[in-house]
Amino acid sequence: MEPVLHTFATIIIVAEFIFGNLSNGFIVLLNFLDCITKQKFSLMDKILLTLAISRITLIWEIYIWFNTICDSAVFVIGTELKILYFSWMLSSHFSLWLATALSIFYLLRIANFSWKIFHYLKWRLKQLIVGVLLGSLVFLLANLIKTSITLEEKIHQYGRNSTVNSMDMGLSLFSELMLFNMTLFSVTPFSLALISFLLLIFSLWKHRQKMQLNARGHKDPNTKAHTNALEIIVSFLLLYATYILSLLTAWIAEKHHSELVHIICMITGLMYPSTHSLILVLGNSKLKQNSLLILRHLRCRLKEKNIPTA
Repeated sequence: MEPVLHTFATIIIVAEFIFGNLSNGFIVLLNFLDCITKQKFSLMDKILLTLAISRITLIWEIYIWFNTICDSAVFVIGTELKILYFSWMLSSHFSLWLATALSIFYLLRIANFSWKIFHYLKWRLKQLIVGVLLGSLVFLLANLIKTSITLEEKIHQYGRNSTVNSMDMGLSLFSELMLFNMTLFSVTPFSLALISFLLLIFSLWKHRQKMQLNARGHKDPNTKAHTNALEIIVSFLLLYATYILSLLTAWIAEKHHSELVHIICMITGLMYPSTHSLILVLGNSKLKQNSLLILRHLRCRLKEKNIPTA
């Protein structure tokens, strides 16, 4: 890759890396402080906290993989590849399933249907979320077993071919396994999030019809809650779809040995764990209010430092 393009790509990756750590770190810090000061931890806070931690881990892993591509000297096939891949698999799994659990949480807390099954799940929201996350461990276990077997077979297969470059082999194998992981084991959580999104749209449509019959405006709290939840879920769906598409493109680029396309895909994929967390902050009234207070405090401190002393 040309030095100018490499420098430009590095700047974007580092900016996304810093931005993602700040946005997710803010969620972790605020929820941790709330837990200490207020001595209470809601279900929403628990989901946001663990989601932010998993995304910080995912951001670091993508950044490490970027440095691995740029500097083949730091890449060693074998144990290092296994550690990096299994670490990425765990953080990606929990990031996806926790975001799905958050979508289900918004659906059951905000939507309003007369269905018996809906009310049954609504009253058992905490048990449902815990059940979904525990059920996801079955997918994780199956993924770990399948990937462990595939990884050993591929390393053994590539290892017998002395003409294959270790770096090329590692990149190809890692991209192939990531794509396999995301396409096979992401269908269920992505479908659940999509169903939550569609049901929320249906609930909002019914609510607006009811408001029109009652000759009331669309700016009521229920409409706003629907809109905020839809923005968070649709941004998750779009960013995650972009993430999967970037993995697919990276795998194709690796087959054609295109380092530039691979890095562009990495830049695109890093938007998922970085940008969606900012949308979560803006869509959550408590997080948004506290972020504005912190920014206002920092601005006042900067003004105080700029005022010359007599």
